[in-house]
This record gives sequence, structure tokens and C-alpha cells, in this order.
Amino acid sequence: MLFQDFLLDQHKLDNRYVVAPMTRISAEDDGHANETMKNYYERYAKGGFSTIITEGIYPDQTFSQGYKNQPGLATESQMKAWQPIVETVHNHGSIIIAQLMHAGSQSQGNRYTDETIAPSAIAPKGNQLEFYGGSGPFQTPRAMNKQDLEEAKQSFVQSALFAQQAGFDGVELHGANGYLLDQFLTDYLNKRDDQYGGSPENRVRYLVEVIDAVREAVGQDFTVGIRISQAKVADGEHKWAGGEEEAETIFSTLGHTSLDYIHVTDGLGTAPSFGDGTKTLAHAAKAYSQLPVIANGQLHDKDKALQLIEDEQADLVSIGTGALANPDLPNKVKDDKELNEFDFQKILLPLGTIKDHELQAKIYES
Repeated sequence: MLFQDFLLDQHKLDNRYVVAPMTRISAEDDGHANETMKNYYERYAKGGFSTIITEGIYPDQTFSQGYKNQPGLATESQMKAWQPIVETVHNHGSIIIAQLMHAGSQSQGNRYTDETIAPSAIAPKGNQLEFYGGSGPFQTPRAMNKQDLEEAKQSFVQSALFAQQAGFDGVELHGANGYLLDQFLTDYLNKRDDQYGGSPENRVRYLVEVIDAVREAVGQDFTVGIRISQAKVADGEHKWAGGEEEAETIFSTLGHTSLDYIHVTDGLGTAPSFGDGTKTLAHAAKAYSQLPVIANGQLHDKDKALQLIEDEQADLVSIGTGALANPDLPNKVKDDKELNEFDFQKILLPLGTIKDHELQAKIYES
């Protein structure tokens, strides 16, 4: 089943393998994508992945950037810098989706401002990621006012239009891992007393407004998805306080929007996500949204990936660290070749930049 066709929106995919979005901080200082990134993404297309979701891309030149040397899609020139990457991926027969990410209070490197904004003036738990150039705790953000909310929403809209112009096949809104949209979903980071805070229904409201605005701008013939998680970059054990009931509210609400898919990520994609004997996060997303679901979480293991798809808990699987170690993972799995183990130190230290040895490694072509 991993090599059966699947129709994602209007895109006919020849396998169920997706490259998960992974920050690699290898753009130019000014956020322009470059040749290194083109060569990096090309490997995945050559390696057999039907779909590539980019690293998180910042959508504006104010508060959204999360990391130094993160790529942007906030200006026409940044848009044009992505075009060779999109074209290269398409030349190998894969589709490519731009992940749009507003870091909110989880920003640790923004060339445009030293201030951070978030739903409430509460700093994220944990510390900044050293392998992405950060150190120490996150700063306390300023609580977003109505103008901030509108400007952030419009930045997603404009960036989605740039993605469309650059030739991307769609966009994925980053509503996971502790970044801005996830901060709205998170009870301890969202203490607002307006329509965006309080109940799970209120906390998902801003996400819906962003989805609606993006869809209105890009039209029906452009794929729009969202990524959702419980865990965060700096708070890996976080669970929704309302458990599966809260998951039902979030996913059913998202299912009533114009989204084309939901992408969920968990520590282990096949594990119960709300306590013993409960659904996986992917299964919850599938059951309550009725949308196509991309599952993520150690699914480079073929048996685990197959289990989720055969059990109809997910339609596609996205691969993160397994793809870093094996940019040709689909080709290898198809021919029953052995996979490389992921080496954190070799690939992501001292910084998570794209390494020469990654680009020089031979790609197994099936």
C-alpha cells in the first residue's frame, strides 16, 4: 500500500511517502533560498518521495521569523529565489508544498525585530535550540492586539500568494510544535479573554480565520493543509488538557473548513496519543475531521508506516530524521534495501545547517 497511488487534492501521488518539514537554517542572511537548498531538496525528489513539504518559511518581515538563516516567502525577491527549487523538484516528478510558519513567542532569531508576539504575554517553556543557534530561555512576548492578529493573518495570505506565484503545489500552515498558531491552541500559552481564548472552540478560532483567509486568496485549485501536534519544540511531553475530547473539537472544527489535509506529528506515530488504549493522533485527526491525513513520528520503519495506512488511520506518512539519513528512503524501501541509521551528531551538530557530506552522498535510484 505504501506504493499505491493516492489523490491528494488534485495531485496524483505514486506513493505514500512525504518529506516532513525540517528546519535547516541554510538560507542567505536575508532569507533568500539558494543553490545549497536546491541541491538539498532535489535529493528527496530523486530519492522517490512523491511529496516534499519544505522547512518552515517565515511569511513576513516583522514578527514571524524564528531562526537566523531561515528562508522567507515575504517579498517578491524571496519568492523568485524559491522558483529554481520548485522547478527542480517538479522535474523529478514530485510535488512540493511550502510550509508557512509564524514563530510567535518561540522565535530565537529574527533579523527584523528583537520583540516577539504571542496570544498572551507568556514565555514558552524550555530553552532555545542550540543547534539552531539559540541559547537560554525564550523571552516573554507581547500579547497580540487586534491589529497584530490582522497583520499576522494577512502575512499568511500574502505568503500563500507568493507560494502560488513561485509554482508551489500548495501551502501547509504550521499549527504545530509550539509556533504561533499552536500557541493559540495551547491552554497555558493562551490566557486571552476574548473570542480567541478559553474553551478549545475559542482557541481554534484564529486558525480557522487564517485558513479561511488563505483559501479565499488562493482559490480552490491550490492545496492548503495544516500541521497539528500536541508536543512542542521545547515542551516535548505536552498533551491537550481535554484529551481526546479536545482532539475531537480541534479536528472536527478543522474538518469543517476548506482544508485539503491535516498533517499530524507525534513522538511515535503509531502510539496511543491520549493515554493507554486511546487513538493515535493520526486516527483522531482522520476520524474527527474526515480529511486526508499525513502521519509523522518514527515512520521510517516500514511496518509502522504500513500499519497506519492499512488500518486507515492515515493516508500518507511523512518522514523526518529517517529522510535526513535516507533521502532515497522510498526507493530503498521499494527494493528492500537496508536503511542508514540517523546520526544526530553528524547531521545536525554543531548547527543544523545542510552539510556537504549530505549533498555528496550517492542517491539510490530504484
